[in-house]
Amino acid sequence: MVDTDPRRSIPRTDHLLALPEVIAAGESRSQATIKAIISEAQSAARAGDIPVAEVAPTVIRNVTTRSASSLTPVLNATGIIVHTNLGRAPLSAAAKQAVAEASGYVDVEMDLQTGKRSKRGTGAKQALLRACPRAEDALVVNNGAAALLLAVTALRGDNVLADNPASEIIISRGELIEIGAGFRLPDLMATTGSRLREVGMTNRTHLDDYAQAITGQTASLLKVHTSNFRVEGFTSSVEIAQLRELADEHGLPLIADLGSGLFEPVPALPDEPDIASALAAGADVVIVSGDKLLGGPQAGLILGRSDAVQRIAKHPLARAMRTDKLTLAAIEATVANTENPVQEALHIDVDRLQERTERFAELASGVVVAHDGRVGGGGAPGVPLPGWAVELPEYFAAELRKGDPAIVARVHQGRCLIDLRCVPEVEDQRIVDAIARIRGADLVDIEPGDDSRLLDRLKHHLGDGDEDSSEQ
Repeated sequence: MVDTDPRRSIPRTDHLLALPEVIAAGESRSQATIKAIISEAQSAARAGDIPVAEVAPTVIRNVTTRSASSLTPVLNATGIIVHTNLGRAPLSAAAKQAVAEASGYVDVEMDLQTGKRSKRGTGAKQALLRACPRAEDALVVNNGAAALLLAVTALRGDNVLADNPASEIIISRGELIEIGAGFRLPDLMATTGSRLREVGMTNRTHLDDYAQAITGQTASLLKVHTSNFRVEGFTSSVEIAQLRELADEHGLPLIADLGSGLFEPVPALPDEPDIASALAAGADVVIVSGDKLLGGPQAGLILGRSDAVQRIAKHPLARAMRTDKLTLAAIEATVANTENPVQEALHIDVDRLQERTERFAELASGVVVAHDGRVGGGGAPGVPLPGWAVELPEYFAAELRKGDPAIVARVHQGRCLIDLRCVPEVEDQRIVDAIARIRGADLVDIEPGDDSRLLDRLKHHLGDGDEDSSEQ
């Protein structure tokens, strides 16, 4: 018996490495990368995912066109502005330009006038202070968790016993949050060597709860915005202004972790705290994330009183948590310029959004439905952003994710929902074209004359289960 398994004909690695296009690609790509691309194509052929005849063309295509990074750009059609799984905030045009300019040699720690070493991140700090006049000083570290860890480690009250390194951080039980991927605030605090002193109840905490917990081992008072959940009903919490009086009475620093990163109050998000208000209320330092409502890169921002921020900046841990030149450039550009995709999506013209959605639905043969967007990233939990989406059959979501461009829609109750809130308007037609390609590819396997199968498939595309679907 003759073995006719086509997989025995898969091109050998040395033959594929000898292809002229592969040799040319070797001038810019590493041999390890090229060999990995070849191995992927061979494995796909062995698994039957691609024909053996497509191995060489696939290798040539991937070595010549594949992105330098494994990250795939996507169009966010979910309606969630700060989508953690999609990299949170998209950078503004100004921030992208700043990152590109900072990618080479830059004067990040040099005074070009004197030729001597200068302080790091001065431009980003000045931009933050201009945006928030309430703050006396500012510091940028690599993320929000690092900022909180650094602040509670560096700031200790005057009454902490010098010969006893153990200290306590007082926090309300209602603020012991868990964020994404099972990351819990108490676990982070435990790494500082301090203990969390939990006060109050999950739903109700009073000022007297804090006062009774203060001892000679109390290091600081910590106020944390719960960000990704809300407790409603019979509730009570202590505001920053009340905690300020208690902190002054006992010589304690007051740290406020706000999370999302608003400089000023936003009417559309009435319960979302902002940096200026927290500092005005008396927080010594305020901590926010750069890649949430601020609309910049991942970073932890610490703003507040000069003496407190300087204590944090001079702590040995600050060196381990400092951020790089690209983040500093992006933060400065984000804060110094008004154009910002996150804020534009948050304050989108709803009338224009409805017009776009209706036109999109007509071109894509979809149905317009009411759809609330969300801030996402732990910001403004439960606050709807009224809008619309185009409804398609559920299977479109998977096909759109695998396309070029990759398009991420929302899947809800067995339907694919395309929300244009976070999609640049110039990209609308590309999504329409992607939908048309999916429809066309799904119909090509129907034999001529098979009218019943064609009708069933069209019903599936239209997503209409009523009695008049056959007429459509």
